[in-house]
Amino acid sequence: MTAPVPLSFGTAGVRAPLGPGPDHMNERTVAAVATAVARYLREREPSGSLVIVGGDARHGSARFVDVAAAVLAAHGLVVVVPGAPIPTPVVAAAVRARNAAAGLMVTASHNPAGDNGIKVYGRGGAQIVPPADTHIERHLRAAAKEGVYAASSPPGSVRVDATLVDDYVAAVVAALPRPGRSPRVALTPVHGVGGDLCRRVLAGIGVRDVRVVAEQARPDPDFPTVSSPNPERPETTARLLELAARINADVAIALDPDADRCAVGFADAGGRWRMLDGDETGAVLADQLLRVPLPGSDAGEDGHTPVVASTIVSSRLPALLVPARGGRHVETLTGFKWLVRAGEPLRYAYEEAIGHCVLPDVVADKDGISAAATWCAMVGSGGPTVGARLDALAVEFGAHLRRNVALPLEPGGDPEAALERAAGLLASVGEVRQLVGTAGFRVDADGSRAVVRPSGTEPLLKTYVEAWTPLAPSVGDRADAARRLTLLGDAVAGAVGR
Repeated sequence: MTAPVPLSFGTAGVRAPLGPGPDHMNERTVAAVATAVARYLREREPSGSLVIVGGDARHGSARFVDVAAAVLAAHGLVVVVPGAPIPTPVVAAAVRARNAAAGLMVTASHNPAGDNGIKVYGRGGAQIVPPADTHIERHLRAAAKEGVYAASSPPGSVRVDATLVDDYVAAVVAALPRPGRSPRVALTPVHGVGGDLCRRVLAGIGVRDVRVVAEQARPDPDFPTVSSPNPERPETTARLLELAARINADVAIALDPDADRCAVGFADAGGRWRMLDGDETGAVLADQLLRVPLPGSDAGEDGHTPVVASTIVSSRLPALLVPARGGRHVETLTGFKWLVRAGEPLRYAYEEAIGHCVLPDVVADKDGISAAATWCAMVGSGGPTVGARLDALAVEFGAHLRRNVALPLEPGGDPEAALERAAGLLASVGEVRQLVGTAGFRVDADGSRAVVRPSGTEPLLKTYVEAWTPLAPSVGDRADAARRLTLLGDAVAGAVGR
């Protein structure tokens, strides 16, 4: 029998199923990760440096916070914990606000109920980037071999500070506008930890008419009403849209379980509710934030052109929209560790997977709560409806149709071989170019394009297909774009599946 492979340090930490052994999340692997981070910090930071440690309400999170805090403290670091489950953005904000050396957040985000993980933030509150992750990985390998376990922390070196949450709320509320009227909001935290905090922030900007999906209101690590706690999935937001229609809401908001991502829904001109995808939400927010900057943000004066960032797998629409609004568009690799480093002054960053950074000076990462409040402030501003905003963008820049699908590989399939094979097959469809700085490729066809890249956590290839229309599209133009989207999407699926 093949020995289990120890956890490796991935995009910004580790994530795995709960269970015994070096390839699962348990107290020993958490201690190893905390030891690796502590050793990395001790190489670069003075003894007594501050580290923020928090966790959500998943199975094991509370105990894992205690273990990580004890290990860090045993290495001479001063650790602050919130004393209760919190959303991920609170940790990111606290690292930045308190000038901490690092932050650890115990969460598996929107993964299944049986998973957990640890995300690591560096000084400034952004997710760590190379070479920090490779250095920590080296220490993790050593710690795993040593079989380290949690040590007792020195007295007084782990401090409980509930004001971490209050400080986050105050900073977000101070940075957001007050809507002219309070929109009626339907909200679901999808059994996660963001519900109460989101309501506090909304109340702070004057939005008090908030109705929560009752069955999903309280934290529950089993996520009993959904097959997946990912708000990108229609089944996950079905109850939210039912509530929105029943109460005649102005906006629908779904947070993921650790509240760092946000999906929004709206009613079209016919009164039918639907959720927006991440690119639609990103386009509307980019347009709004460039036209009406948030209080205290750099307005682009003194030659400072505001930056809006999206990723290589996001829509091409921001590349058209942002310059037209006087901003500079920057395209980065996937992940908020790159997005928040796209350039200064950063006005807004988003990824198609419903992650949004609207307050980079407060939270240098994706933050579903501040994004939700920004959206509600916009809806209550008295401007165009969401549907009218989408239609206006289509008139000015063309309609952009998307089809994002994850395609599983055969058991034991090699992602690199699958990518190479698919790229060769698609060469007859359009121009194929390898992505720079990451695995994958892009194929450009007539009025359409697709990006194909491997998943970092699962045996599958992720595909992002887009087709677009001329400006001010007719019904026929949209139908033609839908045809091109289907043609390229089917060609990509066929090439990956062979």
